[in-house]
Amino acid sequence: MSKFVHLDHPAHHVGAERLENAVSYLKTRRFRLDSSRGLASLLLAAMVAALLVVANQVIETITDGHLFAAWIVLWAVGFAAMALLAEPASQLFRKLRGPWAAWRAERRAAAEDEKLWDLALHDERVMSDIRAAMSRA
Repeated sequence: MSKFVHLDHPAHHVGAERLENAVSYLKTRRFRLDSSRGLASLLLAAMVAALLVVANQVIETITDGHLFAAWIVLWAVGFAAMALLAEPASQLFRKLRGPWAAWRAERRAAAEDEKLWDLALHDERVMSDIRAAMSRA
């Protein structure tokens, strides 16, 4: 009787290798999410959710045991709301994006000024640089 023993098993797992490659790719590549698109989607979801709550309240009072019909109407209202409110939500967020960016830049500048002032309180060289710049101005 013959016995065959195969000792050439792979020393690595293909799935684990794929996962490691994906993680290293994500680490090297900095993904910057488009905040305007995400927040516009969030705004759209909030508007649709509010509309669905109202539609549910209306349908609940009208339907007398016709639950399946009410469910179909509710989903129809939801999809119609998404289709009709997508562009207005996007336009609304585009209008709000400018003031939002200005506010964020203002907050960032204030935080940087606070860090610099804290550093100046603890380091005399930085404070003397600030005094020299103020005297020049």
